[in-house]
Amino acid sequence: MSKPCVLLDVKDRIATVTLNDPERRNPITGNDMIEALLETFAKVQADPEVSVMILTGAGSAFCAGGDIKEMNDPDSVFRKEPLAAAQSYVDGVQRLPQAIYNLDIPTIAAVNGAAVGAGCDLTMMCDMRIASEKAKFGEVFLNLGIIPGDAGSWFLLRRLGHQLAADLTFSGRMVEAKEALDIGMVLEVVPHDTLLDRARERAAVIAAKPPRAVRVAKRLMRNAERMDLPDFLNSAAAYQALMHQTEDHHEAISAFIEKRKPNFTGR
Repeated sequence: MSKPCVLLDVKDRIATVTLNDPERRNPITGNDMIEALLETFAKVQADPEVSVMILTGAGSAFCAGGDIKEMNDPDSVFRKEPLAAAQSYVDGVQRLPQAIYNLDIPTIAAVNGAAVGAGCDLTMMCDMRIASEKAKFGEVFLNLGIIPGDAGSWFLLRRLGHQLAADLTFSGRMVEAKEALDIGMVLEVVPHDTLLDRARERAAVIAAKPPRAVRVAKRLMRNAERMDLPDFLNSAAAYQALMHQTEDHHEAISAFIEKRKPNFTGR
């Protein structure tokens, strides 16, 4: 029996999702990685016992992106008639950014090694990034004569701004962990052996918050990216009115007044 491409562990309201094809540096093509990730993200989204997700890679790499050997195969989807090839992107890798974007929980990429091409974009799809000192990032599509077909440009512009996104896209250069920190690609760089522990520490802070409020706050941030101010304010008012009716909100107020730790139940 073959090993699963993706591992899922849920503990203390934290879902840890691991890309698990380490021998090939966790590519997202040439295997069942895309479907496995989509299935896993759906499970995480539907689980009320999950408040935050960590995404990481097994072995020495985070994700090598697309399988270059498959791109060289004359029978692969990459060599199809253009309309068919375009549809394969729509039906395949482009489902990943939509799935991650639509998650109602915060997401943390724990980048354990190289994140290249679609792997780099996968980190950008997450809300936050923590890097091992061994991590490196590369928006390398132009080096191969292709462009980011997985929404990488959309996320890169929003995470880094136009100038930095342009530099990384047009140069196709690799960014080491220290530079990634300097330019704001990652929140912090930590010793390699402590990466998951540090990611879980950050995740635990989120997991300790009222579960419904966490998910609604994530939706509100998503709305802020695409709404103008009047519509956004209406959305915030409606969400806030709902939050005032939750038992966790009432518990938080009581705990504050009584100077004790709150006990949140997700109701």
